[in-house]
Amino acid sequence: MDRDAYLEAAIRDVLTADEPALDRRVGHTALLLATAGADADRLVTHWRAVTGRPATQLADDAVRARAWAMLFEARGDRPQWADELIPLDLDAEEQAHQAFLTRRVSDLDDVLDGSPVAGVVSALAPGRPDRVRTALAEGDLGAWAELVASHPAPDVAALAATRAIASRVVAGADPLDLGPDWPDQCAGALIAALRERYPTQPDSWPELVAAIMRERGQTAPPPASEEDLQEAERRLTTTLPADYREFLRTTNGLPDDVTFPRLLPAQELRADNGVVIVSDPALVLLTATGHAVEVDLAFGSTAHPTFRALLEHHLGLLEASR
Repeated sequence: MDRDAYLEAAIRDVLTADEPALDRRVGHTALLLATAGADADRLVTHWRAVTGRPATQLADDAVRARAWAMLFEARGDRPQWADELIPLDLDAEEQAHQAFLTRRVSDLDDVLDGSPVAGVVSALAPGRPDRVRTALAEGDLGAWAELVASHPAPDVAALAATRAIASRVVAGADPLDLGPDWPDQCAGALIAALRERYPTQPDSWPELVAAIMRERGQTAPPPASEEDLQEAERRLTTTLPADYREFLRTTNGLPDDVTFPRLLPAQELRADNGVVIVSDPALVLLTATGHAVEVDLAFGSTAHPTFRALLEHHLGLLEASR
């Protein structure tokens, strides 16, 4: 598979194709990433968030549904988005997939692909074995990779749905030789294309915090209570800015990130020289005028008009880095 050509076509589909074609491309790419041992969950989660469509769209035929089920079994866990998928009897699916791989195909299959009569023709006029499927049935990843080397979008669903092979790719096999860096680059490029196609700006505090946590792959703490906020203001002898209060009502602080310090819960806030220190280390400060200041001794500090503006800026940096 030509990685550059695939990525170019995938970005074009995400930006310009109709909705069904977009979903097919995201579904194929997610499986491609998963079979390379990469993190496909981030791409699927973002697609669901911006389109509002259910994950069942990515597993809308028997082979793709089977592929995800086999990958989850091999991984030993199911991501949250997969809760929408119907649980499958994997032993029965394994038998069905073996029959699918070894079924002899008619020369008319490609002509009639998708037609209601395609199955009837195949049953009445069986022809030759399919070499690509046969390689999977025999567990020969090398032969499969050679056969699909020139294909612009290899059938990774049939690959991942092969139970014995699913465990091998999850363990690190890379039959398409995608390399260690390309899968993450591909996921990041498609997420950026999805953002361009579906531009969004979180309206509420819960949406903003959820977007940040989604980008980080973290979970936000529970909200602070009104009693927590009042006690913090009594201790600090100041009134907290309204937008910062709404932030704490949404999540009582945030864990740190690679480029952002831990935001303190209400119980740990402290004041010094008329400013409220809201992070550890003390790199985010709230002034009496409600400005949020990011302290950076190397590149200079930045004053944001509000605490929300600071977090929106942080979200933008997270999205750009992906």
